[in-house]
Amino acid sequence: MRQVPPHLPPRARPSTPLQAELNVEGHARQLERQVEQRLRDNDIRYTRGRRVVVESLAESDGPRSAAELSGDIGPSVPLSSLYRSLAVLEQAGVVIPHHGARTITRYELAEWLSGHHHHLVCSNCGFVEDVEIPESQEDQVRKLVEDISAAAAFSPNGHALEIEGLCSQCT
Repeated sequence: MRQVPPHLPPRARPSTPLQAELNVEGHARQLERQVEQRLRDNDIRYTRGRRVVVESLAESDGPRSAAELSGDIGPSVPLSSLYRSLAVLEQAGVVIPHHGARTITRYELAEWLSGHHHHLVCSNCGFVEDVEIPESQEDQVRKLVEDISAAAAFSPNGHALEIEGLCSQCT
C-alpha cells in the first residue's frame, strides 16, 4: 500500500509517522473531492459502491483485476455492482484498464489522480507492479517517444511503459 502519494516533491514528503498519516488523510480527501467533481461534471452520482472501488484502488500497490478488487472489498459491493462501477468510472476517466497477460483486465486510478508511473508485468502470473523511474530516465523515455512519433508523423499526448517479464515469484 502506498503510504505517501508518489508524485509529492521530496520536500513535501513527511519526516515523521504523524506527518505521513496526515498527508495520507489529506491526500484521500483531495482524491475524494477530485473524483466527486469529475463524476458530477459527467452527471454521474458518486455512489457508495463507486466510492469503495476508488478507495480500494487508491490503497493498492498497482492495477487490480475485478476479482482482486472483489476480494479486497469483500461482500459490501456485489460483483455485478463492482463491474458496473468500474465501467462507469472508466467512462468518466477516473480509472483506466490495462489488458494484460491471460486476458485479465486490471484497473487503476487514472494518471491525473495517481501520478505518472510505469508497470512491470509478469507474463506468467499476470502480477503488475507500479514503478516510478528517476527523472533523468523519464527524460530519456520522453525523448524516445518523441523520436519514434516524429518518424511516423505522429503527435503523442502521453506514454505508458510496460515491461514484461517474470516476477520474483515466477523466476
